[in-house]
Amino acid sequence: MGDLSEFSPDIVRFLKNYRWRKIDPVPWTPWRKPLSQSKLALVSSAGLVPENEPLFDETIKGGDFSFREISSGIQADKLIFSHTSNVFDSDGIKQDPNIVFPIDRVIEIKRSGWIGAVNHRHLSFMGSITAPGRLIANSAPDAAALFVEDGVDIVMLIPV
Repeated sequence: MGDLSEFSPDIVRFLKNYRWRKIDPVPWTPWRKPLSQSKLALVSSAGLVPENEPLFDETIKGGDFSFREISSGIQADKLIFSHTSNVFDSDGIKQDPNIVFPIDRVIEIKRSGWIGAVNHRHLSFMGSITAPGRLIANSAPDAAALFVEDGVDIVMLIPV
């Protein structure tokens, strides 16, 4: 867990004054079947984009609330890291995107039989969205609908 002393004065001031959203009650759905029979999808807020697809738009005030689909068959080194935050060191992520999008590890876990299936698509959002209203109202329901359509049982969220 980080400490505010690790950040610049400008970031500390932002964090102390930011109006954090509280979701109460937290939406929750209990597992309905064993992990070994479940289909899993990944959702990362690392701003990863497959090569040859549009990057997240840094000019949108409050943050780009869109998402990108990432195929299960993608090679992790074919993902572009486009996260705009400057409050953490991203060198490791650029060297191995599995840190924030563990597709290779998930495929290995599937082969071991721990999970039943890996969904054919996963999603990447941009982190550091300071105005999440559009994300909550538009993007999140659209993302959830895709996973319902795909028959996904479990979503692993990798926040960045």
